[in-house]
Amino acid sequence: MLNVNIDNEDEFRDIAASVKPLVLEFEGAYKRAAAEKGEEAELCGSIRIALKKDMTSKDDILGIIYLVIDESEKRLTIERKRIFLDERIVSLENTLEKKMRKADIGGLPKNFTDEEEIEKRIFRNAVTRAVYTALSEKTGQKLPWGTLTGIRPTKQILWCLAAGNAERTVKEYYRKNYLLSEEKLELALTVAKNENNLLTVKGDQSYFNNGFSLYIDIPFCPSTCYYCSFTSYPVAASGQFIEPYLNALFREIDEVSDYIYGRSNASTNVENDMNISIMKGKRLDSVYIGGGTPTTLSAEQLDRLITKIEQKFDLSEILEFTVEAGRPDTITRDKLEALKKHGVDRISINPQSMNQDTLDIIGRRHTVEDIIKTYKTARELGFDNINMDIIIGLANETPKEVAHTVEEIKKLAPDDFTVHSLAIKRAAKLNTAKKFYADLQATEIEEAERISYEAAKEMGLEPYYMYRQKNMAGNNENVGYAKPGKYGVYNVLIMEERQSILALGCGASTKLVYPENGRIERIENVKSLMDYIGRTDEMVARKLGYR
Repeated sequence: MLNVNIDNEDEFRDIAASVKPLVLEFEGAYKRAAAEKGEEAELCGSIRIALKKDMTSKDDILGIIYLVIDESEKRLTIERKRIFLDERIVSLENTLEKKMRKADIGGLPKNFTDEEEIEKRIFRNAVTRAVYTALSEKTGQKLPWGTLTGIRPTKQILWCLAAGNAERTVKEYYRKNYLLSEEKLELALTVAKNENNLLTVKGDQSYFNNGFSLYIDIPFCPSTCYYCSFTSYPVAASGQFIEPYLNALFREIDEVSDYIYGRSNASTNVENDMNISIMKGKRLDSVYIGGGTPTTLSAEQLDRLITKIEQKFDLSEILEFTVEAGRPDTITRDKLEALKKHGVDRISINPQSMNQDTLDIIGRRHTVEDIIKTYKTARELGFDNINMDIIIGLANETPKEVAHTVEEIKKLAPDDFTVHSLAIKRAAKLNTAKKFYADLQATEIEEAERISYEAAKEMGLEPYYMYRQKNMAGNNENVGYAKPGKYGVYNVLIMEERQSILALGCGASTKLVYPENGRIERIENVKSLMDYIGRTDEMVARKLGYR
């Protein structure tokens, strides 16, 4: 591996936080390139970055990169790789920033409006570009996302477009400043444009600033898939806790909703503004029940849960009500009828793969036929917005298996189609039991993703939201495609952080978004099922600002 050292790192923490993930992505690209040739190779050596303590935009040189890479017995040293500001990029930055500061769209983060923060970003980008160029020249690798390593690559593009900047200016800036490939730049721009259209309601770009969304977590599953790291409890071992969990969840729903709608005497901590008081007086825009697998609940339990939501929240203006039906082995006709009765208008039926061998390996206890049967039942009952997920990078899958999956999905013609790249999470079986899965590796990830993207186009679906994660197969991205008019509202709102999300249940994370200054805070519920059941009052208190 490459060791990264930044002189006086305490003074340049923001730069270190950008450079280190970039180096990791290069290490992954180098290793994958070798593997495709049937070789094993690791990028070894060191990077030392010496920066001027007092950088100014007038400096010709901001610092020096010293790069040492060990290749077999050859030791290659580069000295004095200069870091400098590109005046063309600074000029583009100024053009974009002027419009963004003038635009009255609210919620712009400080690094778009504060002069000091803008300058920091300019210097940080100059350093990451220099590191990228040095590593690319010596490894022969290019990263499709350039120097962008964050999970929301479209967020800044969205703000630029929303402020009225010309698309050609935005493209030139991202091409030169972040070194994006043309393919990823086009994808990001298309997603950002579709998001901008969704987020602009009746000509108002700040519409969603005046609302909030509700997330409810059901942390139970029939079994745990090998790639999953979400808080989930297999029913075989934890089924007896479903009713106690619902009782605790209903108590949290009661207490929190009564506060928001002024039905209780509860008050927030005046010494801590990190609380849900910012949701008072705002309309509810979307509801999302996720997990886990919500349809692990019985039809009667689902009916009680949604009835409780209807009783305690004002749903009169919601734009979308989603339930992750998820796994076909939990979905029955009576459960779908219960959802339909309550006006749930968007569901997910997620195959992940349409290859039976893969389903068996990843821990799914259902057949491909079960997926098809469940989907057809949902259509018969009138569900007209169905999402289907697949994962690229699953065990032993090649482009051939992925092509089979998308051909089967094309026959079903879902309204939404989400393509995930496998991300190996710390808590997933794929990581904790990695020896067992060591020989079960997917190949030709980029080609498999291309096949899935082409399938989305053939189904008439457009990319409307996107995010990236650490340790993703091929260092690629997750993309949601949908028919026009069927975009998942909640997906865009949570990914682009345009409004507060009230999250209730085990492991749920409430997100507070302050549009006036772009500030974002989180209030976490405990992840342990038994802790949540026993400490529900504490979860309510946290949301009121008491710690």
